[in-house]
Amino acid sequence: MSEPLNVLGEPLQPCSKDPLTGFFRDGCCNTSPQDRGQHVVCTRLTQRFLEFSYMRGNDLVTPRPEFAFPGLKPGDQWCLCLERWVEAHEADAAPDVVLEATHASALTRVPLDVLKEFAVAED
Repeated sequence: MSEPLNVLGEPLQPCSKDPLTGFFRDGCCNTSPQDRGQHVVCTRLTQRFLEFSYMRGNDLVTPRPEFAFPGLKPGDQWCLCLERWVEAHEADAAPDVVLEATHASALTRVPLDVLKEFAVAED
């Protein structure tokens, strides 16, 4: 099995270990056929995005201990579902993106130049 790549064509870097993110909860925005949500965009969350997500019925702020979910805050890095990022982008609420930790499969839906508009340095 080959090493996963990021949107820059380089080895995929970790997104966040605290809070622990990723479909596999390994800190990386890796994916597989079982990942129906395609949790491939490494984002640095903003208040605007968190409010947008809440208004769309996805509360990412409230801790859910029963799911080992700590609740998120602005500045946290999180592997976001590809379609949620696209939806937020279309609503002018997209969070920043860490390109080095965003899986190459994100390019199937979002051009690299668009992702680069939201690029921030790795933490």
